[in-house]
Amino acid sequence: MESAAGEAPAGAVPLIIGHRGASAAHPENTLAAFEAARIQGADGVELDVRRCADDVLVLHHDAQLPDGRLVREVLAADLPPGLPSLAEALEATAGMFVNIEIKNSPADPDYDSEFGISLAVAGLVAGLGPERRTLVSAFEMDSILRIRDTDPTIAIGWLTWGQADPAMLIGRAEGHSLASINPHDLQVSRSFVERAHDAGLEVMVWTVDDPRRMMELADFGVDAIITNDPALAVRTLRSR
Repeated sequence: MESAAGEAPAGAVPLIIGHRGASAAHPENTLAAFEAARIQGADGVELDVRRCADDVLVLHHDAQLPDGRLVREVLAADLPPGLPSLAEALEATAGMFVNIEIKNSPADPDYDSEFGISLAVAGLVAGLGPERRTLVSAFEMDSILRIRDTDPTIAIGWLTWGQADPAMLIGRAEGHSLASINPHDLQVSRSFVERAHDAGLEVMVWTVDDPRRMMELADFGVDAIITNDPALAVRTLRSR
């Protein structure tokens, strides 16, 4: 199992990850948001990846563009300005940790049951070299397992949310020998973190913008906090 961040001891400062960059102050998933996250002191960024019509990997959270067109049906050259490719984002975030979220849900109109998007992401990440810290995550387990099938050295993590039993979630992640489990904030307790660490999983929590909760999660020993406001997280956690 490849490590993504390195487990943090309880009370340590977790990695501070800009959710789609510094998205509280800049348009999400843009180069400006990633550069702002770097300037604000974030350790890394989280970003969302889809494929467009000519199979270029581009950053966009939703399956549809604001004008209603499916990203998957639009050529890269015809995308709105300011929407970067994954390659451009990785170049802009050199030296930072990057959590690449594959957007490939069976509920989405652009769902790819052949997981070509996973193969494309794996190929691009593999080209970065072993010194670049990355984690590829998704809500759908098969999307990240296909990453491992392509390159087992790439760290993969499972995004979770809702009211599912924590022991079941952690057990499933452990059963697939994942590097991390990335739960929604409302799922996370001290016992959740302890269970995950006992299973060899790092815990990367999303999306946390409350300073008191950031402090509590750090005391639990989470490995990373994903936040819309990296500057706030830096002020809160690094002044402890």
